[in-house]
Amino acid sequence: MTIQEIHEKKDTIQNWRVNFFLGIIGLAFIIFIGKLFYIQILNGETYQAQAEENRISEVSVATQRGVIYDRNGIVLAQNTASYNIAVTPAGLPEDEAEKQAIFRELSDLTGLPVHKGDVEVDPLINCGTNLGISEMIEIGLSFQPYSAVLVQCGVDVELALIIEERAIDMPGVSIETEPMREYPIGESVSSLIGFLGPIPEAQEDLYVDEGFVANRDKVGYAGLELYFDEELRGVPGKRVVEVDVGGLVTRDIEKQVVPKPGENLVLTIDVRFQEAVYEILKDEIKLWNDWLGKNEYTSGVVVALNPKTGEVLAMVNWPTYENNRMASFIPAYYYEQLSVDSTKPLVNHAVGSEVPAGSVFKLVTAVGSLNEGVITPETIVETPGTLVVEQKFYEGESSNLTIEYVDWNRAGFGSLNVEGAIQNSSNVFFYKVGGGFEDEIPEGLGICRLGEYARALGYGDYTGVELLEDGDGLIPNPTWKRINQGENWATGDTYLASVGQGYIIVTPLQVVMSASTIANDGKLMQPTLLYQIQDSEGNVIQDFSSTMKWDITDPETPMITKFENPSGIGSCKPLVDEAGNDVKVSVDSKYIDVVQQGMRMAVLDGTLADIFENSNISAAGKTGTAEYCDDVASALGKCNYGAWPSHAWTLAYAPYEDPEIAVVAFVYNGTEGSTVAGPIVEKVLRAYFNLKEVDSNIGN
Repeated sequence: MTIQEIHEKKDTIQNWRVNFFLGIIGLAFIIFIGKLFYIQILNGETYQAQAEENRISEVSVATQRGVIYDRNGIVLAQNTASYNIAVTPAGLPEDEAEKQAIFRELSDLTGLPVHKGDVEVDPLINCGTNLGISEMIEIGLSFQPYSAVLVQCGVDVELALIIEERAIDMPGVSIETEPMREYPIGESVSSLIGFLGPIPEAQEDLYVDEGFVANRDKVGYAGLELYFDEELRGVPGKRVVEVDVGGLVTRDIEKQVVPKPGENLVLTIDVRFQEAVYEILKDEIKLWNDWLGKNEYTSGVVVALNPKTGEVLAMVNWPTYENNRMASFIPAYYYEQLSVDSTKPLVNHAVGSEVPAGSVFKLVTAVGSLNEGVITPETIVETPGTLVVEQKFYEGESSNLTIEYVDWNRAGFGSLNVEGAIQNSSNVFFYKVGGGFEDEIPEGLGICRLGEYARALGYGDYTGVELLEDGDGLIPNPTWKRINQGENWATGDTYLASVGQGYIIVTPLQVVMSASTIANDGKLMQPTLLYQIQDSEGNVIQDFSSTMKWDITDPETPMITKFENPSGIGSCKPLVDEAGNDVKVSVDSKYIDVVQQGMRMAVLDGTLADIFENSNISAAGKTGTAEYCDDVASALGKCNYGAWPSHAWTLAYAPYEDPEIAVVAFVYNGTEGSTVAGPIVEKVLRAYFNLKEVDSNIGN
């Protein structure tokens, strides 16, 4: 091969290489142009929107939660400052030695380690991480260097001031202030006020749509904080800002939407009275337990209402919890401790505890039997210590099954009219008038009519008070028993129901509502804890206005259904008129007077006479002892037939001539009502009138 041929071959190879290279470049250029066309022409709007989304950010601006006051303006729940130590990674010195010096100084001040944990496997958790300061900052630097990392939260004000003083020598370190809920009064109002917690995961989308931030904002978890959460929480503000790739805010794009603070609540309670009641309840239970030498009486409730307005004057539970311990976060160990406690301190027992009523329910039987003509005020009923009754499950049945019912006074009372029966709380009297007895009381009130009068006095339905724990209790009937117990209603069931036992279940608030209805001449007022709603400037948005649920004596709006078969054997069949409407009646007001007189006699010379012997309070009242058997009693082996444990009840109102307060005390496992619960009620009434006298003297 000649030299010329060799050169020609070489040129051919080189030309091929050049052409191949040029082809690659051309292909790449075509692909590049195509990609640009795809991005800018075909999908230009989509990518433009994504770029804008990355550049523009919406920032939620926290609002202030509303304040809760008592009726005199005493703060029960407010916002206070919580101080957090923050480090902005981008603000730290570039020199590693200077940076580590800052970390060491922070470690000395806070007690946090400089190095701890593995960044790759240990996620960053602000204000509660097991990482060291260096690792927390490293993670923050990796994501958003201009966003502050909270290395320690809830520090005391002294440490916060020290950090702020030294911040000039520690670039990137600062103190961030955030609002924290504070409950200045503490335990006496905890079950009433409640507490806050983080936004629940199941409701996160709902709150985020309203502008709240899941890891920042808190919502109501219990009590009034929960019921009025929407009013209290306010509306967050909003900033639309431009950010760079590091997360640094460069400017505001739109005018900031200012947050709207939450509304303030003013309650009907007087915190001075609330605290006095709390101490009375706690001290009385402790006194009895100390005397017995064991923790026999485990918990209790006191509720006080104004019978004329429905205002809750005090609502106390013991034992309860410390809601201030839930202020910054809910400690898992503390919450678990409360959850497993058999006294259930997290429950507001005043509205959420459904328990047997016992003898306080006899007021229902008294009103009903008088109004239905089962007895008259003058009727005298024989009241021996025991009563043997034939048990029947069907109308007209002849049964050989008999049951003996006993009075709390085994010697009996001889004979009583209805006032004397209330005065002495005779079981046998109310057994007879409730279920009937031979020729003496041919037809008793019966379960159907008993249920109607119970509901008229506030039982068997939700009270409507501003607490989500509100229970409805249970006023049973034959249909309920067949569905839930698989049995027909028996005559013995009516006998037990007539004295508040058997299947009758009530809440303490319902019990005091029944007494308030009697005290208020048959008018049942809506119980309420809300006195006012104010805006953040203190202007009244909603003022107090009492609401009457109904007047059981009003003939224009009768609410008591009449029945064809009052006994309820089979079912409760309403009596209808010619038009097919249920026949209804109202309560004759003279029978309310009779029950009031019986309650007054209980204080003057009856079951409450010893308690009020040295009292100058003109009161009327009723005691109650309610047998029970629940899981706690069963586990302790206390549920022995014929000797069941019992709860203690006492209710009273005063002054008798013009009532302004009705009180109920309930003591779990408190045995005799007059013995344990009675002194609590008398002391609560005394505290109320003493406080009223003090205020009167100040006013003069």
